[in-house]
Amino acid sequence: MRSQRRRKVMSEMNVVPYIDVMLVLLVIFMVTAPMMQAGVMVDLPDVNAKPLDSNNQQEPLILAIDADGNYLLDDGSQIQLMAISKYVAGYLGDVPNRPIYLRADEHVPNGYVVKAMIAIQKAGAKNIGMMANIVTDTVNNNN
Repeated sequence: MRSQRRRKVMSEMNVVPYIDVMLVLLVIFMVTAPMMQAGVMVDLPDVNAKPLDSNNQQEPLILAIDADGNYLLDDGSQIQLMAISKYVAGYLGDVPNRPIYLRADEHVPNGYVVKAMIAIQKAGAKNIGMMANIVTDTVNNNN
């Protein structure tokens, strides 16, 4: 007679392959996350100022003006000047204090920036800011 050996059922799960997959996904995320920053490439002017402290928990709306004078949303889609007020009004909803930042290429004539700010203001925005590159080595820290 053949002896019958019963194998004990193994109730543990081998998690090593799952850990390997998780680490690979973590590396992929770490490499691609800096590239996922949305936005339009504009050459911002350099300024000699301190950055503003932002204690606002709301996601800002960023409107960009490229070197050709085109108005662009942060996702890169172009918007006409006449449509900015309606778009901003929809973004603001019932909260006029939501932040709106304007990124203008330093070679854009001032008129394009002023027109965009007027359109944003007509939508009822109360918190409009301008974006610039801050030169940290020449910032005066005597304040």
